[in-house]
Amino acid sequence: MAYVPGVALLAALVAGCSAGSGADDPAADSKPGSPTVSAAPPGKYRTLPESCRAVPRSTLKDLLPGTAELPEEQQERIYEGTAVVTYDTDRKVGCRWKADAPDASRNLSIDFERVVSYDPAVSDDDRADEVYTQKEKAAELPAPGGVTPSTSATGPAGGGPSASGGKPPASPDAGTTPSGGAELGPRLLDGLGDAAFLDDTLTRAGSTAQHRTVSVVFRTSNVIVTVNYTEQSALVTEVPDSRELQDKAQALARKLAETLSE
Repeated sequence: MAYVPGVALLAALVAGCSAGSGADDPAADSKPGSPTVSAAPPGKYRTLPESCRAVPRSTLKDLLPGTAELPEEQQERIYEGTAVVTYDTDRKVGCRWKADAPDASRNLSIDFERVVSYDPAVSDDDRADEVYTQKEKAAELPAPGGVTPSTSATGPAGGGPSASGGKPPASPDAGTTPSGGAELGPRLLDGLGDAAFLDDTLTRAGSTAQHRTVSVVFRTSNVIVTVNYTEQSALVTEVPDSRELQDKAQALARKLAETLSE
């Protein structure tokens, strides 16, 4: 019988096991035709603008009438705005401005929110769309024809909330219908970001003057922007004009959308 050295025999045994086993072969565990799973793409925006400098001085002068007549030091304080305190300026920033004039006071606020999805299967854009949709639903925009989606036509008599919990239709006597008719009511907006809507609310508490707030909310990629523009009249009998506030709020929103796209 031939003599086989121990080292040679061991080498032969190792070679045989390696050839017969797929444990170290990366291709052994792969299945033909199995799809490759890749992470969802990140959003377009990685940072947010400096909110208190996002609105041009010329625009602020138009949105805050009466400020230009004040002493220069007061003008500067108003135009500088007040930054919203946040814990993560890469995710959320905002700024507030306020100006008082003899006939009315105006308040302006802007907020930027950068949405990030922590689910690798969900893109930042898709997650931002979910957040935007929640805001749109919360606004309870009227459906075509002027009926609020959450309002039931067969709800309780007397204008109370419907059985589904929705709020009743706005009554002109309640001061919630924008001047100018349905074309100025809360609605979806076209041509602003990837999706946008406008809300318009007129309120009065007790015997105080009425104040109207126009909100424009839009999404572009993974950033959601909110513009709130409010006017409170000095006289109880005066009603802030919807068309003016809406036009100015929309113009500002479009400027901000253009700034983000640069």
